[in-house]
Amino acid sequence: MRLEAITWDRLVDLLAERLLDLGTADGAPWPRVALDGAPAARPGDLAERVAEALRVRGRPSLVVGAEGFLRPASVRLEYGHRDLESYYSGWYDTGALWREVFDPLGPGGSGRVLPDLWDPVTDRATRSPYAELPPGGVLLLHGPLLLHHWFPFDLTVHVLLSPGALRRRTPESEHWTLPAFERYERETDPAGTADVLVRADDPRHPAWRG
Repeated sequence: MRLEAITWDRLVDLLAERLLDLGTADGAPWPRVALDGAPAARPGDLAERVAEALRVRGRPSLVVGAEGFLRPASVRLEYGHRDLESYYSGWYDTGALWREVFDPLGPGGSGRVLPDLWDPVTDRATRSPYAELPPGGVLLLHGPLLLHHWFPFDLTVHVLLSPGALRRRTPESEHWTLPAFERYERETDPAGTADVLVRADDPRHPAWRG
């Protein structure tokens, strides 16, 4: 895997420039972009920076975090707080993401997106207002394990951490989730299949392929 050293500022600029011309595979007027990575890789930070770079270029966007679509605790923790299969396949409400995010941004959609649904801290609905994404606006969805759900992304970005870096940068209380990311690498190969790969073992000195 050959990667090129880059700064975060340059990476954000290059991604924003690429998104200015990004079309859609299904003819929808809203390009949909994944920023995929374990929580320790902080893909949400990259999503926010890309959104700002698009804003100054005159292209609207909407940042949505998958953590806003966690299932209620009674569902995702049904088999315990550290059930690996549940974390890998059942913590995130993919049906709600389809209904509230992807369907409105598909062909014939309204562009009216619910940016989040559930607050995992209070374990209650967020009651956030809908956001209107104008035609040509870009969805920037960030979160872990995004690429094995068959979401209709038009561009995928994977923020990669080596196993050692992932362990170091993941809080010890969450080390039980690490086998899920090993499985994700084996079954989905995000580093090999993503359109853009960002390696962030050293958060000061990323490298990329894209």
